[in-house]
Amino acid sequence: MRHVSQKGDMNRLTLSLQHSIVTLSQRGWSARRIARELGINRETVGKHLLAKPATVTTGSPGDDPDSKPAIVTTGSERGRSSCEPWRSVIEDAVGRGLSAVRIHHDLIGDHGFQGCYEAVKRFVRRNAAERNLPFRRMECAPGEEMQVDFGTGAWVVEDDHRRRPHLFRAVLSHSRKGYTEVVWRQTTETFIRCLENAFRHFGGVASRTVVDNLKAAVLQADWFDPDLNPKLVEFCRHYGTILAPTKPAMPRHKGKVEAGVKYVQDNALKGRTFTSLAEQNEFLAQWERSVADTRIHGTVRQQVLKLFVTAEQPALRALPAMLFPSFEEGRRLVQRDGYVEFSRAHYSVPPEFVGRPLWVRAESRLVRIYSPKMDQVAVHARVERGRFATDPEHIHPHKRALIERGAEYLLGRCRLLGPCSGAWAVAMLQHRGPEAIRTLHGLLHLAKEHQVADLERVTERALEHACFRLRDLRTLLKSPSNMVQLGFLQAHPIIREMSAYRIAFPP
Repeated sequence: MRHVSQKGDMNRLTLSLQHSIVTLSQRGWSARRIARELGINRETVGKHLLAKPATVTTGSPGDDPDSKPAIVTTGSERGRSSCEPWRSVIEDAVGRGLSAVRIHHDLIGDHGFQGCYEAVKRFVRRNAAERNLPFRRMECAPGEEMQVDFGTGAWVVEDDHRRRPHLFRAVLSHSRKGYTEVVWRQTTETFIRCLENAFRHFGGVASRTVVDNLKAAVLQADWFDPDLNPKLVEFCRHYGTILAPTKPAMPRHKGKVEAGVKYVQDNALKGRTFTSLAEQNEFLAQWERSVADTRIHGTVRQQVLKLFVTAEQPALRALPAMLFPSFEEGRRLVQRDGYVEFSRAHYSVPPEFVGRPLWVRAESRLVRIYSPKMDQVAVHARVERGRFATDPEHIHPHKRALIERGAEYLLGRCRLLGPCSGAWAVAMLQHRGPEAIRTLHGLLHLAKEHQVADLERVTERALEHACFRLRDLRTLLKSPSNMVQLGFLQAHPIIREMSAYRIAFPP
C-alpha cells in the first residue's frame, strides 16, 4: 500500500483512495482510523474531508479518544433502503417475474411509495444476489460419462513454418482418466477419429458423451432439441453411447474437461515447441502415462490410474468388433432435374424430393441418399466424376417418354385403341422392324386428335392394302369419303416379278 508523506497533498490521492476516505467517513470512522487503515497521513484525510464534507454518524467504538473526528452533518442512517418497508411486496413481485420498472410503478400507484426507480432497482438487484443458490456439483458413477473438448496445442515448427494445432482432450468424469491428442483440423471426420481413439485408449465406452456445441458435432444448437450431425449420430449408435451437447454458452456443464484442457496446456505443453504433429502426440502419450495418470487428483483424492483400473474401466461398455466405417457425407440440395451432386458426380432421387435438402453418404463403392430424418431414399453404385447414375423408378410417369418403355408397352397401348389399330401396329412392326417403334408412338398421337372409330376404319383399309406408313393413315383421315388412291408397294411377298406372268401372257 502506498503511503503519503507528512506533507503530502490531497491532490496526489488517486480517485479510488479519495472514494475510500469518503466511504469510510460515511460509515462513522474517525480520521485517525481512516489514516491508519489506508496508510496515509491523518492531516491529508482531514483536508480531504474538509474539502468534501460527508454525512456520518458518531465515531465507532474503539477509536482513539483524542482522534480528530470527520466533519459531521445530519443525515439519515446509512445501510437502510427506502424500499425496506415494502420488502414482502417487492419479493412477491419479483417472484411473479415483474421487472424493476413495473415494481416501481406499482409501488407508487398502489402503496404511495415516494422513492425513486434507482432505489427499487438496487434493492431488487441486491436481494436477487442474496437469493442466488450455489451451483450443484455433479458427480458421475463409474462408466457413466465422458466429457470432451478442444483447446490449443503447442507450436509445431516445420521448415521454418509455425503452426498451432488443435488439442483434443477426453476425460472420464468419475476417475478423471484422460486421453489427449493434437490434430490440424476440427472436421466431423477428425472429431470422430479422436473420439474413437479415446474409446480405444480407455478400452471401453462411456454411456454418455458430453460435448459442447462445436460445428463438427452440432448443426443447430438448442438445449431442448439440438440438431446433431447425422454422421456423428451414426458413430454414437455404432459405439453404443449417447451424445449430450451442453447448454449454449454454459462451459461449466463440462467443467471436468475444461479443467483438463488447462491442465494439459499448463503442465505438459507450456513453453514447448515440436518439429511435427507426430512428435507432439508421442510426447503427450508419454506425459499421460508418467504424469497425468500417476497424480493424486485434487478432488477425488486418489491416484487417477488406480481409480480408473479398479472402479471405472470395468464399468465401461465393451468396444464393438469393428471400427466405425469411413465414408464421406454432406448435405445436398436436390436440383430441378431430380439429381444431387456429390464429388462432381450426379445421382437421381425420387421426384418428390426436388428442391429439398438431403444427406448424401458416399462409401467406397456405394452412394446412399437419406432424408433429413435419415430414412434411406435412394442407393446407387458410385460413378466417376461428370457421370449420371439414374434409377428408372425415379423418373416421373409424366416425364417418361413412351419410346423408353419399349415396343411391347406401345403395342399394348395400340391394341387398346381397337382390333384394327392393334393389328395394323403389329403388322407394321413386323414389316418395318424395330426402327419403326417411333411410328407406334405416332399412331397413339393420332388417337388424341381423331375419333377412335375413324382410326379403326383407316387402319383396316391400310391393313388390306399393306400400307404401313403413318402418312398413309393421315391421308385417309383427311378424306371423309375414303376415296383416296393408295400408293402401291414396290415389294411384298404376294407381289411377283413381271417375268412370272410371261408364261400366261406370251408376247
